[in-house]
Amino acid sequence: MRVLVIDDDRELCALIKDYLAPLGYEVVAEHTGPAGVERALGESFHALILDVMLPELDGFEVLKRIRSKSAVPVLMLTARGEETDRIVGLEMGADDYLPKTFSSRELLARLRAVVRRADRAPAAADPAASPQKEEAEIVVGPLRLNPAARVAVLADRPLKLTALEFDLLEALARARGRVKTREHLIETLGERLYDGLDRSIDVHIWSLRRKLGDDPKNPRFIRTVRAVGYMLINPAAE
Repeated sequence: MRVLVIDDDRELCALIKDYLAPLGYEVVAEHTGPAGVERALGESFHALILDVMLPELDGFEVLKRIRSKSAVPVLMLTARGEETDRIVGLEMGADDYLPKTFSSRELLARLRAVVRRADRAPAAADPAASPQKEEAEIVVGPLRLNPAARVAVLADRPLKLTALEFDLLEALARARGRVKTREHLIETLGERLYDGLDRSIDVHIWSLRRKLGDDPKNPRFIRTVRAVGYMLINPAAE
């Protein structure tokens, strides 16, 4: 398992390497934005750990350049867990985020989760797979999801979703018209929502609503059920 860490904090890079190496990870590091982009696009990695604050190019610009050519899973590091940084990163294609005060256990959990979810997409689309096992489309009003191809389309417009956003939307779509509690969503999505108390699911719901063009005050798609969870509105039942 090869992991690229792009961070100018050399001590932190060394700590990540010391923690992950005994667990079977090959960890390499770059300390500037341009060097990180070149390394990420020039070699094969299972995941990237990318800091927001970088010299020469910031983490968002690095992510933009990498995403233009690669779908490698990206775990972003944000100083003090700033919500703005998290939202911008998710909107630009990061797969998950982690405040820089993270524990080694949380880093490992989130890293494993982004890699595992990225691996699911090609497996589902494997042409050698039995056609009987392919799932039919899930249709909710103008929204269509193809779980096998991991494609979501809104009124004939493909949605650019992260792996977690697709899984979150799929979970809501399968339960359309019924409330999914935050606890059930956290259980369904597993380690990606490592700590149910950090309200990470709310940030992903916010990002998903943005991409659906949804207004939380007058929702067409995702309705908040206060103190309980979320529900994908079923137009047929409205």
